[in-house]
Amino acid sequence: MDGTGAPVTRWDGITTIRHNVTNEEVPDPEARVQVYDYAKPKANKWPEAEFIVGNPPFIGASRLRESLGDGYIEALWKAYPKMPQSADLVMFWWEKAALAARAWNTKTGKGTRRFGLITTNSLRQTFNRRVLEPHLNDSKKPLSLLFAIPDHPWVDSGKGDADVRIGMTVGAVGNRAGRLLIIATESKEKNESDGRPVTFNHQIGKIFANLQIGANVSGAKTLLSNERLATRGVMLFGSGFIVTKEKAVELGLGHGGFADLVIKDYRNGRDLLARPRNVMVIDLFGYNEEQVRKNSPVIYQYLRDSVWPERSQNNRPWRRDNWWLFGEPLSTFRPALVGLTRYIVTIETSKFRTFQFLDGDVMPDNKLVALALQSADLLSVLSSRFHVVWSLAAGSWLGVGNDPVYAKTRCFDPFPFPSLTDEQKAHLHGLGEDLDAHRKRQQATHPKLTLTQMYNVLEVLRTGDTIDGKDKEIYDQGLVSSLRDLHD
Repeated sequence: MDGTGAPVTRWDGITTIRHNVTNEEVPDPEARVQVYDYAKPKANKWPEAEFIVGNPPFIGASRLRESLGDGYIEALWKAYPKMPQSADLVMFWWEKAALAARAWNTKTGKGTRRFGLITTNSLRQTFNRRVLEPHLNDSKKPLSLLFAIPDHPWVDSGKGDADVRIGMTVGAVGNRAGRLLIIATESKEKNESDGRPVTFNHQIGKIFANLQIGANVSGAKTLLSNERLATRGVMLFGSGFIVTKEKAVELGLGHGGFADLVIKDYRNGRDLLARPRNVMVIDLFGYNEEQVRKNSPVIYQYLRDSVWPERSQNNRPWRRDNWWLFGEPLSTFRPALVGLTRYIVTIETSKFRTFQFLDGDVMPDNKLVALALQSADLLSVLSSRFHVVWSLAAGSWLGVGNDPVYAKTRCFDPFPFPSLTDEQKAHLHGLGEDLDAHRKRQQATHPKLTLTQMYNVLEVLRTGDTIDGKDKEIYDQGLVSSLRDLHD
């Protein structure tokens, strides 16, 4: 993009094109394609405004390249080098508005007195909070949120509901209290002219980056004692890595050879919340391509047919060149699991915050948060009201269901585990073993019983409502009263 903001284009002609994924020059005499280069990209300068009000475009960070193209996104990051690459597109508008507001001069009247923006409710999530926090926490000239609604339905009148939840924030320079509105009730019926009726609970006080008032949980620092104990599971970047148990046997599982070392049970969030798919995954971490070919030509050919075609088109060189390995192999976390017969997992985004043990040889999906802990007293601490309340305050919320997200950098890394006496540790150890065994035993006895069903009924039980119909069947199968006693 040049100084005027106009894109500078380059024509590659008929002899070469730039590969649409890898950006490598490859010959193709039949093709003619226009490729955009952005020369010396720089941030556009906004006109001075006393007030800024806007509804910027919603594109999540994971969809930026797909929606806007590699060239534009690379230019965007070069123009805004301080912006985290994990931030949604809407946050670029928030950043510019915040800078304008912090430049407000009460004596000269120059700058922006106040701004108000509509964003998605992912504003509260960790990857977007990184944009808010430097402005709100600045020691010399901080920004304050004067008004915020963390979560609100978005109704597109006449076209049905858009599949988003929105957040609203108003910011101004200074260290000031704000008004926070939290939805108390929300009608499921949509009014075509007025949207969806809601009522709010109001709070007054200092609004933090997680759009909450109270203890500054989002400002808690990572503890060295928790370092490298938690991670999200593996990101495969290739569905061919996942195999059925029948296919795993065809590939050599069960014969005491190479396949027994690299084919492992695999679990994702649905496996834990609902019914397991009983699938496995081929994990070749630590092996180069030639070693895989020599140790198991069968596995090598299978992955060459099922994984390589997809990975050869990946726009990251490491993933293209190391196509037989997971896209995110978690090399720094694996040492933490060495010697553990089991470890604790929780589903990253889930209506209910639950923790359970997985066997040490089970590979977790990237939608699970894996904790390199095997002691049942720690499972009890994580399952306790103290940690669940902490995680709800420190974490974020996602999607139309507004489910809580367990971000390990916010929920686990800064969490201060208690120093237990021997008696407390023994007591909590017994409770943790009982809790994990209870849920797994009831699900094994009733294969159609899901963890989500059990906790939905537990929630009904806690409210004191009558349990009948399908809920009564789940109550009996899950022994939900005993589950409540264990949690209590």
